[in-house]
Amino acid sequence: MADETTGDHDRRSPDDRAAALAGLDAHGAAEGSHVPGGTRAVFGEGPLDPPVAFVGEQPGDHEDLERRPFVGPAGRLLDRALGEAGLAREDCYLTNAVKHFKYEMRGKRRIHQRPTAGEVRHYRWWLEGELDLVRPRLVVALGATALLALSGRVLPVLRSRGPAEWHGRPGWVTVHPSSILRTPAEVRPAAYAAFVRDLAAVRERAEALGEPR
Repeated sequence: MADETTGDHDRRSPDDRAAALAGLDAHGAAEGSHVPGGTRAVFGEGPLDPPVAFVGEQPGDHEDLERRPFVGPAGRLLDRALGEAGLAREDCYLTNAVKHFKYEMRGKRRIHQRPTAGEVRHYRWWLEGELDLVRPRLVVALGATALLALSGRVLPVLRSRGPAEWHGRPGWVTVHPSSILRTPAEVRPAAYAAFVRDLAAVRERAEALGEPR
């Protein structure tokens, strides 16, 4: 039997769900980091019942310092692309599959390290509980790590790009904005334009889904 306190069976008020989400985050943070280097959790950010929730890989250096998701260079690119696609960041929910910044020190710099499949699986309970409480119409996987976290499988992002479904939850697959920043300069405009087209399609699909579940 499905848990009547989460997902489609959740009938709690928004205030009660917000309190439950704060409790979920506090519990996850109290468990501590499960990736090398991580010291403090970065929680998701945004309203309940949003049209879209975006799931990234993990916090980066800027996110770890500010304790907010998508505030570094990739986040700024995402904000610009959202605006061009007709979406506002403040209307969406943003979070990550892994809640701590995995890195290694090189001199005085903290260098991002990609989380392993096992590390992604470890945080999956937190992400699933978070989405159950936030209740977005559509959940977007930004890149391979988010795709693994949401689908439970290792899948190629480019071949999976487009509409998806995460165990009954409407979804979409696209690239992580950081991948656009790593793209060679001569093809970066085309990669960015394709990302904006994805986000415009996400907006249209979320609108077609109607009111939140």
